[in-house]
Amino acid sequence: MISRASAAQSASQVKAFARLTQDRRSEDRSEVRSAVVRFLLMGLVALLVISTPVAFWILAQAERHALDNARSSTQRLADFAVGPLITSELLAGSPEAARGIDERLRPWIDGGPVLRIKVWDSSGRIVYSDVDELVGQDFPLPDWAEQLLSGGRGSATIERQNELENRFEADAGELVEVYVRSEAATGDPLIFEAYYDDDDVRAEQMAVLWDTVPALLVSLAVLQIAQLVPAVRLARRIQAHQQMRRHLLQRAMEASDLERRRIARDLHDDVIQDLAGLSYAMEAEEMRSSAEQRPLFTQAHSILSDNVRTLRAMTRELYPSNLEQMGLPAALDRLADPLRQSGVHVVVRTSDIDDIPRDASAMFYRVAREALVNVQKHARATAVELALTDEGDDTVLSISDDGLGFNSAAGAPDGHVGLQIMRDTIEDAGGSIAVASRPGAGTVVEARLGNAHRSPLRSGFLQDDA
Repeated sequence: MISRASAAQSASQVKAFARLTQDRRSEDRSEVRSAVVRFLLMGLVALLVISTPVAFWILAQAERHALDNARSSTQRLADFAVGPLITSELLAGSPEAARGIDERLRPWIDGGPVLRIKVWDSSGRIVYSDVDELVGQDFPLPDWAEQLLSGGRGSATIERQNELENRFEADAGELVEVYVRSEAATGDPLIFEAYYDDDDVRAEQMAVLWDTVPALLVSLAVLQIAQLVPAVRLARRIQAHQQMRRHLLQRAMEASDLERRRIARDLHDDVIQDLAGLSYAMEAEEMRSSAEQRPLFTQAHSILSDNVRTLRAMTRELYPSNLEQMGLPAALDRLADPLRQSGVHVVVRTSDIDDIPRDASAMFYRVAREALVNVQKHARATAVELALTDEGDDTVLSISDDGLGFNSAAGAPDGHVGLQIMRDTIEDAGGSIAVASRPGAGTVVEARLGNAHRSPLRSGFLQDDA
């Protein structure tokens, strides 16, 4: 008969289940926290990725705006302060006319924003500069000068000054250089050139940046926080679906185990007992039969005995009571007995294995049974090694043989669906099965189940009926 576990063992299993349930809840909360942390970290990365180019764009726009202001102010300076003073006397080289412009520009140059001023005529001659040595010198005009003199728009740039006419500005570093068109009092077109320190432009850039970036960052942060709430809800919903899936898997496996126990009990209590009784009766009739009938009774008795043994073996497979009574390591060793009886050398290694819950033990037992049955039926192996080990947070069952093997890349051979069923079952429970094989090189089946997923079922696997 199939025996019930002791009361002490049941109490211990209930405590183990309560402890592992608590661990599962803690792990679930930890998974939600981890998901939230990952979401926040990804949001922070996205914030940096978005804000960095935006900050550079703001700096570029602020620089453009500052240069436009510099060009506008330079245009006004050229048109209203300097242009009217460019008289025919100045163009003729009159020092008195040059001193008049010096007096007019002194507020802008002495302590003002302007560092240097040059006025060019259309031939490339400097007709006025705050540096007297430059007045009267000729330099080749750039290509765009003709367009500017014809009424084109002025330009403003920030750059180092390294041209021939810039020997007095070469050591000043980056400067704001502005070119605008103006007219002399005589109506002749002129090019007005002014240099400014770039500090004002940089200061305006930073002011615009600091005025804009906080609002941008706050907006993105608010968006991130607004997305956090549905993200947490989604994580919890996914977690609830995973828990429901695990629960349904547990219930399905539990129902399968209960059905196996019922079938095993019915076979043991009814069919096997009836056939065993019939076998005894047949044996008695054999002893009383005549010489002519005795071979018939002998053959019938042999067939009945073989069928009883087959049914008892099927019962043990349907309900492995030795797994409950002996524990997984001893039950695995018992599974190897049919192979040993057929002459296969079998080594079973189960060292330093902690207590494994019954559902995990049942999974490993079924994988081992399926793998060993395949070895016996198809592999033609001479040696098999079965190992059950703890590897960190995982328990690993490995079955290897030196048999015929097959091409694992092409999938299992036709008709071999047992391992695929076990693969689906263990993967749904959070574990995995890997099968490696090559023709002529044997097969290795490795089942791996994380300790965090080895929580026992509420009703329990392989538990006896009342």
